[in-house]
Amino acid sequence: MDVGTSMRNTKPARRAARSRTISLLSTLVLCHCSEDSPSTDMTNPTVNAGSSAAAGGSAGGGVTAAAGTTAGASAVGTAGAQSNAAAGSMGGSSRAGRSGMSPGTAGAAGMSMMMPPRAGMGASGAPASAAGSGAMAPSGPATPSTGCGKTDVPPSGSTMIDVDGMQRQYMVKVPAMYDANTPHRLVFAWHGLGGTSMQIASNYYGLASRSANSAIFIAAQGLPGTGQQSGLASWTNTGDRDITFTRKMLDWAKANYCIDEKRVFSIGMSNGGMMSNVVGCEMGDSIRAIVAMSGGGPKGYAMKACTGQTAVWISHGNKDDNVPFSYGQASRDYWAKANHCTTMTAPVMPANCIEYQGCDAGFPVQFCEFDGGHMVPSFAGEAAWNFFAKF
Repeated sequence: MDVGTSMRNTKPARRAARSRTISLLSTLVLCHCSEDSPSTDMTNPTVNAGSSAAAGGSAGGGVTAAAGTTAGASAVGTAGAQSNAAAGSMGGSSRAGRSGMSPGTAGAAGMSMMMPPRAGMGASGAPASAAGSGAMAPSGPATPSTGCGKTDVPPSGSTMIDVDGMQRQYMVKVPAMYDANTPHRLVFAWHGLGGTSMQIASNYYGLASRSANSAIFIAAQGLPGTGQQSGLASWTNTGDRDITFTRKMLDWAKANYCIDEKRVFSIGMSNGGMMSNVVGCEMGDSIRAIVAMSGGGPKGYAMKACTGQTAVWISHGNKDDNVPFSYGQASRDYWAKANHCTTMTAPVMPANCIEYQGCDAGFPVQFCEFDGGHMVPSFAGEAAWNFFAKF
């Protein structure tokens, strides 16, 4: 099956239903989809047969998992769309073209509102196989930061930092059993449009409970947007301000905590997924791996050319009406090309995910299509942590 063109055909009735959402979509710039951070408890994402997952979207919504499937999800969208998770989605191997889809050529209504492409993209990454869960021992030696050995460390909670004369806020979570002499993973987590750092800090997309004291987490707060995003916290990265903010937070964390500089990660959903892609692009020399859920980019969103390399895990619902599925495909194809992968893929866990073959050693690209809308899939917490933990 050609994954690069795997957009699903919809029934006429579904097309009619989607057309009624145009008025809603016209209020959204595609890379800044309104959403709350996932309020559903992601620490136990498995949806049992016949049960319903609680919704966390602005207008609510339900997701019912079919018997035997792990594709159920917590709704996190403006309209809180309902969807049924089908069992066995994307269970086999597939192929995808490397050229990718242009982020303005296909998808749901509202695509013409996409931001114009910005600076040219650089290149660069590759495969690795399954990983376990929990506090896996990192592969290869750590690179301790200057904060190792420092015992008087900032506590968990809200922190402010000056970024070019502006005070920016972020939440920090330090392990309960923090060891000042053990290098820790560092994970940046990004909220969606209109979200808050505090919402993300409640669960860090389900990663904190799986980290077993091996990671420090930072959830940053976006700035109010303008125009269609007026008053809504977002990651517009105007003038590269959000990447500058990220670099400041990274330097602060390395100076104050014992960080493994080889193992810095990024995760986000929707507008936060787009931010995660941009972070992986512009900070590929510092970020080991990224997770981008229902996002887009980095092409068209990054302010500067990409640098370095990063491993990539992407999920996207094939019925997404906020950020069309084609945007996830375009991100996938960009990273597969940047990491020099072939068009051949192989199935990986979870069952609906694939990994591209022949990528640069240590820089895999995995893509998880699921049957659903604009949401954090139920398998994301475990799969994302396992992906990070392998490095």
